[in-house]
This record gives sequence, C-alpha cells and structure tokens, in this order.
Amino acid sequence: MSLFSWGMYPKIQNNKTSLKSVSGLYEYIKKTKEFISFGNGRSYGDSAINEKILYCKDYNNFLEFDEVNGILRCQAGVLLSEILESFVQRGWFLKVSPGTKLITIGGAIASDVHGKNHHIEGCFSKCVSEFKIMLANGDIETVKAGSELFLATCGGMGLTGVILEACISLKKINSQFIKQTTVKTTNLKETFEAFESFKEFQYSVAWIDCLAQGANLGKCLLMLGDFDDDGDLDYKSKSKLNIPFNFPSFALNNLSVKAFNWLYYAKAANGISKQRVSIDSFFYPLDSIKNWNRIYGKNGFTQYQFILPKENSFEGLQNILTKISQSGKGSFLAVLKLYGKENKNFLSFPIEGYSLALDFKIENGLFELLDELDKIVVKYNGRIYLTKDVRVSKETFELGYPNIQKFRDFREKNNMSEKFNSLQSKRVEI
Repeated sequence: MSLFSWGMYPKIQNNKTSLKSVSGLYEYIKKTKEFISFGNGRSYGDSAINEKILYCKDYNNFLEFDEVNGILRCQAGVLLSEILESFVQRGWFLKVSPGTKLITIGGAIASDVHGKNHHIEGCFSKCVSEFKIMLANGDIETVKAGSELFLATCGGMGLTGVILEACISLKKINSQFIKQTTVKTTNLKETFEAFESFKEFQYSVAWIDCLAQGANLGKCLLMLGDFDDDGDLDYKSKSKLNIPFNFPSFALNNLSVKAFNWLYYAKAANGISKQRVSIDSFFYPLDSIKNWNRIYGKNGFTQYQFILPKENSFEGLQNILTKISQSGKGSFLAVLKLYGKENKNFLSFPIEGYSLALDFKIENGLFELLDELDKIVVKYNGRIYLTKDVRVSKETFELGYPNIQKFRDFREKNNMSEKFNSLQSKRVEI
C-alpha cells in the first residue's frame, strides 16, 4: 500500500520500510540510495513523499521526563496527541503546537512548526534543547540548539538525516480549558486593528471569509485565548466523527463554500464575546473529524500558505483576497495569523508579519490561480510554507528564502543531497 500526504495529492507508488531500531536504520541507510522520512502523513504536499519511504511513526517511546523543569525526552515517532494524553493531566502542555495534534515530534522539528502563539513563543525549535539524528554516513550525532546542523534540520524538511529522538520543554498549565474571546470584524482594516489591539493574548488566530468582496473584504472571526486557572486537568480525547468515503468532487463549489462562510460568520455574536472551550476545541478543531481530508474528493486538495512582512501585509492581503474572491475558488478553511520575529534556522517559514492559509480542492485552473498568487507574494517580499506546498516553482521558492544556498551547500558538503530526498526537494532543488 502506497503512502501519500494529507492532501492526497500526488499519489505515487512507493516502497515503505518501518523504522524499528537504530541498527536496522543503519543497515537501511547503508544500502538505500535515496529516501525520505515519513511520520504520520499530516504534511499537505509532497515534502514526505518519494519512491522509497522510511516510516517513523512506530518509533514512539517516551524515554525520560524531568518533572521539575518539564523536559521530555522521547523518540521521534511520538505524536503530539500522545504527549497531551499523558501530560495534560499532570499539568503540562506543549509550548508550541500547530493546528493538529496528530503529527510526530520528528515531523514537528523537520517542519519547524508554529502555532497560535508565534508572536510570543516562536517556532517549535525554540522548545527543542537537543535531538539525535542519524546522518548519511550512518553516524548518530547529538545536536545542540544553535549548532549549524540544528539550524539546517529545524525546518529542513527531513533532508539532513533521520531524527531519532528529541528533548523538548513543556509549559506548566492548571486547566484543560481555554478562556476564549471572539472578536467579529467587518473588513480587513478592522481585522488588522483587532490583531494589534489584542496581541497581548497568549494565543490568537482568525478565520477569514476569503470570498467576501467590496466593503466586507477581509471580514473575520478573531479567536483569542489564554489558559484558565481552575485546576481542572481531567483531559481526555473525545470520540471522532468519521468521514467514511471521499465526497463527490462537485460537493465543494463556490455556492457551498459561500453558504458555509455565511453561516459560520453569522452565528457569531457581533462585537466581542467570551466563552470557555476545551484544549481540543481551541487548538485542534479539525482533529475531531476523522478523515476530514475526504471532503475534498478523490483528487485531493492543497493548502496554500504564505506569509508577508508586517509592513506589507495589509496591502498584500488586500490584493490576494481580491484575486481569490474574483476567481470564485474560495476556501472555507482560511486561517490568518500574526507572527513575531523570525529565527535563524535556514528554511523556517515564519517572519514577522501575517500569514494566510487556504485549502483548495485540486481542480482545473487551480494551479494557474496559485501561480498568480505567487506573483503577489513575491511582489510583497513574502514566502511559501514548504510543509503545505505541492507545486511552487524553484524560482518563486528561492526568492522567499535568503538562506537557501547556505542550506544547499550544507547538504552537499555533508553528502546529504543524494541520500535524503523527496519529490518536493527535487522540484525546488534543495
């Protein structure tokens, strides 16, 4: 059975080998010319897809926990969900978490994931003190934060070696609940003003109506949050609704997306409202629906996520939202976030500014639209997120990442470029 990404595109024939032991991995690396590590398959594009795949999810033991300082050492196949299930009840949470808890620690490092608190906590790599990695020659290296191999691996999309284990710091909490404040805006200007007015909140994320036009362009629901302090740590994962089959491709269209967007926006109270919600509701709403990617049909979907520097974000987003609205290829999953300072990792995605992530089903004319959006992103000095990408050109990618040649040179110098490769790495030549 072939493995493919969460976007279900592309689908290719591949051979899977499971990571079970260090000795087995050593033999695999020695005899295999080219492969890529694969965690839980939650990256959206082709960054973990190749003809040969090393399946790492089953390499997933907890190894050690420092209860005083909140330092967890675990193998790279451990899921974020497994950490939550074991440690929330003990009063610990992830310092940085993306919008799904169903990714591995190795994948979180390789993508240098970020969450709703980047403006405060930065990327996932900031809570990683060290990790162990097997290199192209079979050597195992313990990599400390700040070293060149650390800077290349965090955000390096699995192209520097196979991550075996990591030490990550957790944050102390005293509740399984989030105090959520929702701000309803009517246009992009109000949306930006709201983000800036409430940036002292620990967590912030906005759902934006990407099909709104005219005076309502950029209207959103901005969700802000901080942990409650009620001592309730009785966290349990809830049962999931399941999408048992691929929806027909016509189910998601301009009219259905418009209807969803109207209903989602209309149900929220005007102005500012407050409520208490669970960790899962606030951080991982889509994880409550098993196989939600099937909504997009058998052809799959892609997520287009870009970020623009803060000084260019308002004008750039105006242009991009206008282009999307005019195209009619809207997304009911459109997420806007505020980011803090960028880190020193060679290929990490965030820069200080705003990002927008939109899901589009694969259909005729989509990639042409995304090519047009790329031009706007480049015009405003932005960049594309590799973890979500399945089609960006080498030229567009390079313009957004000034350290790309440094990364290429590092790979070449350490004989990594012929051993660790994905469809994506070959497409953008990294």
